[in-house]
Amino acid sequence: MPKTGENIYKRKDGRWEGRYKKEYVNGKLRYGAVYAKTYRDVKVKLDQAKRAYEESKLSETKAGSVKIIGDKWVSEMAMSVKESSKNKYEDILWRYIYPEFGESELSDITNLHIHSFANCLLTDGGARQQGLAPSTVAEILSVLNGIRLYALRRNHRVLFSTGCVRLKREQTDIRVFSLREEEILVRYLLEHIDLSSLGILLCLFTGIRVGELCAMNWDDISIQEKKMHVNKTMQRIRIGTQAGKRTEIRIQEPKSSSSNRTIPLPESLLGLLAKYYIPGAFFLTGDRNRYVEPRTMQNRFKKVLTACGIPKANFHATRHTFATRCVEFGFDVKSLSELLGHADVRVTMNRYVHPSMALKAEYMNNFSDFFCRQINGQKE
Repeated sequence: MPKTGENIYKRKDGRWEGRYKKEYVNGKLRYGAVYAKTYRDVKVKLDQAKRAYEESKLSETKAGSVKIIGDKWVSEMAMSVKESSKNKYEDILWRYIYPEFGESELSDITNLHIHSFANCLLTDGGARQQGLAPSTVAEILSVLNGIRLYALRRNHRVLFSTGCVRLKREQTDIRVFSLREEEILVRYLLEHIDLSSLGILLCLFTGIRVGELCAMNWDDISIQEKKMHVNKTMQRIRIGTQAGKRTEIRIQEPKSSSSNRTIPLPESLLGLLAKYYIPGAFFLTGDRNRYVEPRTMQNRFKKVLTACGIPKANFHATRHTFATRCVEFGFDVKSLSELLGHADVRVTMNRYVHPSMALKAEYMNNFSDFFCRQINGQKE
């Protein structure tokens, strides 16, 4: 029998059990329980369990509005990420999350709200309400999850999980120039050689990013040592407040430590590089004080493709093409990964390496030759 009002019982196995009220789930009361060999011990453990539970309930306070918690999260993130990343988070907050949830109490948002929000973004999101790509929606949910984790670390009550949304990622075709297209492009660039053409050739034969090209200084290139140092990148980022936001060009360290790298230069480029070498100047202008920004270089590249009669492609196709050619020429993946500035070889294989159909056919023919040799050997 229980002691009066204590909810302590002696079990059939000889142990004592103490129970205490915890919470209601679907209208039913749930209990917590503790166990001990003696009545005295179970009473002590029961009192401790009750106090711990009450303290945990008191700590699970409401978080505040999504905007308040979101602003605090961004301020915390600003100490560990680059300015461009911080600005990207703020853009997502102000463009998508705050208009929907900004004044809402974070602790009141449920999985149903998150589902509805994600579906609206997919069908009606965007400036023209054309619907956002699943990858963009995934980025938005990632920011929401960052806010969620920030609140949980401070013992605030949070009812939703962004994991409740399952997005179907569509595999996008990545543009790689065919051998024929690359031959046409290289021939055109050599026939119309200037610093911009030389920059495109450099990207085709080293795989550097357009931001890295635009930030490059001629002092980063050593003709004698036949190598090039990649130690900075250029990008246009937003600065200022939401009320008066503007953008400006920033030259800063590459996106990761692995992107800071040294690349051997191919012999075929050394003569051209030596011809244009101007110490202390930006690579694309030959001027110490004037640069070409990535957006301008993208536009120049598109004009070159049009002049060559090559279907349109983003500048990043030069990087994809370089990686693919390296695989076709037999580069080991570790070396290629370091040339591209990746910290993980899996990124190299999954994102940039796209073997051509010709290479696949060559592999299959080699396998066929091996198979035939095995059969002929057995017959002999």
